[in-house]
Amino acid sequence: MSTINRKAIRSRVHARIRKKLSGTSARPRLAVNFSNQHVYAQVIDDTKGVTLCSACTKQLELKKANAETAAKVGTAVAERALAAGITEVVFDRGGFLYHGKVKALADAAREAGLKF
Repeated sequence: MSTINRKAIRSRVHARIRKKLSGTSARPRLAVNFSNQHVYAQVIDDTKGVTLCSACTKQLELKKANAETAAKVGTAVAERALAAGITEVVFDRGGFLYHGKVKALADAAREAGLKF
């Protein structure tokens, strides 16, 4: 049996990323998270500790957490951010590898008009 605890490893990587990365009022943080069933994205102002806008597969009534649904969540969060007057963000991949779902969400958010 393997002794690798992937959740603990991802948590350590995320903590290392968050040491260097913070969202401000001018450039909030676009944080992503993936569970087995859902995809979540939030635009967060860390100086105030406030979520400015968010999108997830639950709100969009999508069933799977794959690259296709991640792209739809990326488009939705970008549209909501632009409606709130946010054009530039800092991307926080949450300790996940920039591949597959993470890349699909980021590319869709860029295509919808967010700059990062």
